Amino acid sequence: MDIGVHTPPLADESLEGALSYLDELGVSAIEPGVGGHPGQDHLPRAEYLDNDAEQQEVRNLLDERDMRISALATHNNPLHPDDERAERADTELREAIELAAQLDVDAVTCFSGLPAGGPNDEVPNWITAPWPPEHDEALEYQWEQAVAYWSDLNEYADEHGVDIAIEMHPNMLVYEPHGMARLREETGERIGANFDPSHLYWQGITITDAIRYLGERDAIHHVHAKDTKIYDAQAREKGVLDTTAYDDEPNRSWLFRSVGYGHGEGHWKDIVSTLRMVGYDGALSIEHEDSLTSSREGLEKAVDLLERAVFETEPGEAYWAD
Repeated sequence: MDIGVHTPPLADESLEGALSYLDELGVSAIEPGVGGHPGQDHLPRAEYLDNDAEQQEVRNLLDERDMRISALATHNNPLHPDDERAERADTELREAIELAAQLDVDAVTCFSGLPAGGPNDEVPNWITAPWPPEHDEALEYQWEQAVAYWSDLNEYADEHGVDIAIEMHPNMLVYEPHGMARLREETGERIGANFDPSHLYWQGITITDAIRYLGERDAIHHVHAKDTKIYDAQAREKGVLDTTAYDDEPNRSWLFRSVGYGHGEGHWKDIVSTLRMVGYDGALSIEHEDSLTSSREGLEKAVDLLERAVFETEPGEAYWAD
């Protein structure tokens, strides 16, 4: 298990500069954006796809620092009711899969997407309750759209030997572990989770239980290290479905926090241990979205904590059990 970083917070650096900085911190994996919401500052998709020379340059930069790419990121909505937006997201995702295969990268991280509530709607519709009945009908329609799309993407990813790691996220169809397991079951084994605990904390989900649930189904393809703090005074007044702007920190019921600032070191050691129990031995890719600190300070503090939490060696024999 190693420490990685999702690189958009370092967009002001060149790829070489970002790698050098992260190497000095002891980071051994990166998750660069190649489209969608993460952007593509460090790995512009069109420049690298089918370009052996540019790809070799990336390999050289990584090899010089004994680093690797844990996943390529392109978070968008390929199920959007606007055909043009959906097609753009689909192209980004398929080209990310192709580029991942060419770079020998195991996974592409993304969102499940969210359809409209019916064939004539113009905007995505996040359904969170089955009543009144038209909401249940809308949800059934959305799952039909999602299963058809992701079944096709599962085949495409399988042809390229790449896993699809979907981040469970609000305002997307898949936002919690049972939905993730359902999508995988109804589409294929290339579909799995980019397990990001930050969106699960505020939903009241116990992270280690969620890891066990998805791990038992071999459904964890990649992991984000990102924390969340619930602020009880605000949550008691308005709950956690909070539409307050992210930069209005005093009035939000929860905030994304740097690792260790939402939950303590012991909690993160439990996460690492549970991931090992279910057989995950990949990167913990730090995603910095803490508005109370700078990107670099947040990354550095997260790396510092995770260095004490991750296991760097294989388990030994349980000699005491003989």
